[in-house]
Amino acid sequence: MNVLLVDDEQHVREAIRLLIDWQGLGIDNIYEADNGDAAVDMIERLQPEIVVTDMRMPHRDGVGLLSWLYAEGRKCKTIVVSGYDDFELVRSSMKYGGQDYLLKPIDPEQLTEALVKAKQCWEKEERERQIKQQRNIEMNQIKPVYWDKLFSGLISQTGGRTQLPPLLQDEFKLSRIEQCRTAVLSLDSIDAGVAQKFVHNRDLLFFILTNVCNEFLRRDDRGFAFRYWNSEHEIVLLLWGGLGDWEATLRRIRDGICETIHSRIDIGIGTEQPFPGGIADSFQAARTALKQRNLLAADDGFHCFESSKAITSSAAVSMPSLGDYEERFRVAARGGREKDIETAVNSWMEAVSGMPAISQGQLEHWHADYKAMLERLNKPVHESSAAVTVFDSSWRASSPELLPEWRRLLHADRSLSMEAWREQLIASLSELSRIYQSGSSRQPDLNIMKEIAKYMEQNYHLEVTLQDISERFYLSREYISRRFKQEMGENVFDYLARVRVEKARLLLRNPHLKIAQIAEMVGYDDEKYFSKVFKKVMSVSPNQYRKQEGEG
Repeated sequence: MNVLLVDDEQHVREAIRLLIDWQGLGIDNIYEADNGDAAVDMIERLQPEIVVTDMRMPHRDGVGLLSWLYAEGRKCKTIVVSGYDDFELVRSSMKYGGQDYLLKPIDPEQLTEALVKAKQCWEKEERERQIKQQRNIEMNQIKPVYWDKLFSGLISQTGGRTQLPPLLQDEFKLSRIEQCRTAVLSLDSIDAGVAQKFVHNRDLLFFILTNVCNEFLRRDDRGFAFRYWNSEHEIVLLLWGGLGDWEATLRRIRDGICETIHSRIDIGIGTEQPFPGGIADSFQAARTALKQRNLLAADDGFHCFESSKAITSSAAVSMPSLGDYEERFRVAARGGREKDIETAVNSWMEAVSGMPAISQGQLEHWHADYKAMLERLNKPVHESSAAVTVFDSSWRASSPELLPEWRRLLHADRSLSMEAWREQLIASLSELSRIYQSGSSRQPDLNIMKEIAKYMEQNYHLEVTLQDISERFYLSREYISRRFKQEMGENVFDYLARVRVEKARLLLRNPHLKIAQIAEMVGYDDEKYFSKVFKKVMSVSPNQYRKQEGEG
């Protein structure tokens, strides 16, 4: 801690130096100035925590110095040591924040007491400043998440929304907007190598991509990019400015993303709609455009809803069903002969190879059907492995978790590799055959419960159900419920509630957020239910907790 002594008499400054046990007070450096102007220069350079000043000095006097400190908003504490018992001087000292007014000759005990008081006052205010700064940092980190939540709500509301949240109107000046168009960026389409880099930090990838998008969109007030809360792999671009050249805007964004993460990303483009009521329709059109893109042909990653209609109609012609091939797959796997497995797979590949077009939506549909088929065919021997699928076991090691498994079936230009598909089917059926022959199933990963806990920590703001967890981790709900409590010491929903309450505690520090808003931000649509859960965990209601924090 630093102290500045300001007095035009050198012997007074020397006396103060000698009379005080500076080391005992925890004060490291003592500086001197012989007038107010010199003191101002030293304060700007040295930032002392305490200033001890005389009142009558040449040039700028003590009142002038105190007035300057007050006007500049300096945080240092001031002590006046003066030979004048003058009411006006005392009043000026109090007016400009003086901590104490001591008379000469100097009493060492009085000055020591004043220095201790000033030091404690400064330290207390500094702690409060640091706490406030940390809270501001935390709130600034949460703010973009809140924008994501509000914009996602414009899409999720059924029938469109006619009333915009006031916070969005104030921040983005949305009241003047009449038309809009949405685009959807799919993380499923990034390169596998890039996905691998972000496999353990999906949030960082979302942050990078939305930042790149908003550099282009917010610069000219063309729109806003946000992470869509109801999806784990989509970023939505809501365009409202410069709609006449939306294609050029999106191409600049695409090029910017490619330059930043060194990967292509596919963009689905919706229709132009009235704002805000048509946002949901435009979003669904953009998502449909991505789902309906033709995987049999290479493209530039731009997929418009209008041009996707023709692909859908041609791909729907004589679409084969995997269910028709289940029995031959089962017989081949039971038989255990590699040649029979290859023959069964080739019969399916011949059926799909004759199609004029295959959309992403169709491939996802077949992929889901195939996994369900393997679940039926793989009757587990042990309950603990009840939901570990053959498909999962043959692909978990090679497929980055950030990308869906079917992405491994695409070439670098995002066209479908029939050979990779054929090899994947043969590999998974061969694994099923080995299980049949051994009569046992694989044991699940011992760390799977920790993965489930991490998933809830990262997605606490979403509606997380036991069925969602079951489908994501390929484990039965009953097994998850029992095993999670065994390993984590509490059941799934008590754990999720505790995570949500911890996040809510931070948000409750912001007096501008309503309890209902905080409830939504941590995953509760019902404010009353949120309050009930909060009180169960913390033993006080959210309002009581906020009041206690304010008093503290």
